[in-house]
Amino acid sequence: MHTWTRRRLLTSAAATAGLTVTAAAPTTAAGRPRNRLGGDILIALRALPGLRVIEERQGAEAGYRFFVLGLRQPADHTNPAAGTFEQRLTLLHTSVDRTTVLFSTGYEASLTPRRAEPTVLLGGNQLQVEHRFFGTSRPANADHSLLTIRQAADDHHRVVRLFRRLYRGAWISTGSSKGGMTSVYHRRFHPGDVDGTVAYSAPNNVNDRDDTAYARFLERVGSAGCREALRTVQQQALLRRSDLVARYESWATANNTSFRVVGSADKALEIAVLRAPFMFWQRNTAADLAAIPGSDCSADELYSWLDDITGLALYADTALQRYIPYFYQLGTQLGYVSFPTRHLSGLLRYPDAGEPRTFVPRDIPMRFDRDAMPDIDRWVHRHGSRLLFVNGTQDPSVAEPFRPGVKDSRLLWAPDANHSTAIAELSPADRTEAIGMLTRWTGGTSPSA
Repeated sequence: MHTWTRRRLLTSAAATAGLTVTAAAPTTAAGRPRNRLGGDILIALRALPGLRVIEERQGAEAGYRFFVLGLRQPADHTNPAAGTFEQRLTLLHTSVDRTTVLFSTGYEASLTPRRAEPTVLLGGNQLQVEHRFFGTSRPANADHSLLTIRQAADDHHRVVRLFRRLYRGAWISTGSSKGGMTSVYHRRFHPGDVDGTVAYSAPNNVNDRDDTAYARFLERVGSAGCREALRTVQQQALLRRSDLVARYESWATANNTSFRVVGSADKALEIAVLRAPFMFWQRNTAADLAAIPGSDCSADELYSWLDDITGLALYADTALQRYIPYFYQLGTQLGYVSFPTRHLSGLLRYPDAGEPRTFVPRDIPMRFDRDAMPDIDRWVHRHGSRLLFVNGTQDPSVAEPFRPGVKDSRLLWAPDANHSTAIAELSPADRTEAIGMLTRWTGGTSPSA
């Protein structure tokens, strides 16, 4: 059983192949990043109100120091009486003179000192923000009604205001997938906090009742042969449901987990089967066609492929606990997609299997806000400025992309790229344009494409 994790933004220096990054950060004689505040950066961090330096970790690249931090945040930015929680942050510090990249995960924070692509390109500092209700950043009362895009945007706003006391140069926000969405929502409510935003693979589900764009994408992506192979493997999985469910239940028993939230291993398997084509194209390309099991495959081969593509562990209670806030957001503001089922007629048992409500315990109330995403979409198109969207042409998540307006904003497509795309994967002309935008926004010297 493979444990499913969300795809990380291509963040290593290798991910920027073909790009020349800025010069190395200034360092002291001892090799530590220089702090132009007249003292050690650790002392400066400890002086920031409400901030706790949890630890300084080793493993950062030369010229950087890596800190794990905790910031005291209001549970409800509109009601001080609602209490506070500590939000997890990480900081890759190189110099207060450099650009600072505000990196939104949309989920829990990674404690690996890895730079996002804009940080690499700009040679800057990187401040990562863990999303409220994820990881350790959870209010004690766990009132999910406070898990809104506005509350998260206000979290980010307070982070920027606080750290601008130290980092007074240009600021760029970025994130991939849900992290990219989070960066855009932050800009919607606090447009002046940063000098520009790079959002990678950020979905824009404006109308949750209309999923035709996603259906059209899945009907056209790749070759006819690849699409047929995916339909066949879905049919085979449901035709051999009993064998696969038995394996799934045995795995759950061996790993001391269950399916109380979703309902049963049978329902969880059906969900995985429904999502398989979407997740295949998120993570793979037509080159992976040969690995799709055919109708003559064994049950073990079929189960192993489904696990590899969809991450069967995700739908069991132990792993799902980490993602309940994600599904809550889908079911209350962000919206979700429905999957084509016509080719599975007579094989499905659970009409509501793919709904976000399936993944959220029933004692957590959910009510969908139909105005949230249209408001974001209008702002991006009419008022948003300095927004760069980088999408892959083979990514079903962006079948409904953001459409920025004319205020120094662009939507650029990386040919044949999936959900893990990067500026490095753009065409040479688009790559040059993207880097030019970053240069303009930060007032720096352009890396060469």
